[in-house]
Amino acid sequence: MPAYIDSQGRLHHPEASNLSLTCPHCQQQSHITLLAVPGFVELCAQRPNQVGVIYSCDSCHAPVFVRYPARAYGMQRIELGPHFQQVERARERFAFQYLPPLVESTFKEALACHAVEAYTAFALMCRRLVHAVHQDLGDAVRLRMFEQLNDVREMLSLDESTFAMIKRALFGNDARELMPDPSLSAWQAGVLLEVVKDLLNQAYVRKARLQQALLVRNFFAVETRDSAANL
Repeated sequence: MPAYIDSQGRLHHPEASNLSLTCPHCQQQSHITLLAVPGFVELCAQRPNQVGVIYSCDSCHAPVFVRYPARAYGMQRIELGPHFQQVERARERFAFQYLPPLVESTFKEALACHAVEAYTAFALMCRRLVHAVHQDLGDAVRLRMFEQLNDVREMLSLDESTFAMIKRALFGNDARELMPDPSLSAWQAGVLLEVVKDLLNQAYVRKARLQQALLVRNFFAVETRDSAANL
């Protein structure tokens, strides 16, 4: 049974009791409850290709805006696609505190492009991000990032076209090298995002956390030695 809006402006969805998403406000995976649907008469008069609907997050009760594709307009109902698209996305989680200022600001700008589905701009910002890391850590980091990218390729069994796209996006020298077709798909952009997060983890986060762990262990080792000496 498809999702549809009846002539009374009520949304019927066969999976209504199971609808959930990651809330862009509280960041929790939560069930959502329907709040508001556009009027049937107005929709039939304007016949938009997409229909905006408002849900409420059951965890934090904040409004969540989504879009359904409109498949068909009838006299008694408007048939919708079964899957909605979030208007607002949950923020990407990352340990930004371990990044130097230029790298952090560049990565956040790249994430802003990804959040609004500006995928070509996102890919170009990822290349700028690699340049920022190179500027911060020196020439040796570029070779390490190439090696890490090859490791990711093997771990994820990336196909040739996806791997070539990521390599061009991150290490190309000209915007025209980004893609033969400059439009990245949502899936390709998602793969590129996860690769970039992994590269940043390896370059900054892993080292910083190991250093913190060693500092803590050294602190307790000194405390234990001093306590033993005072006995």
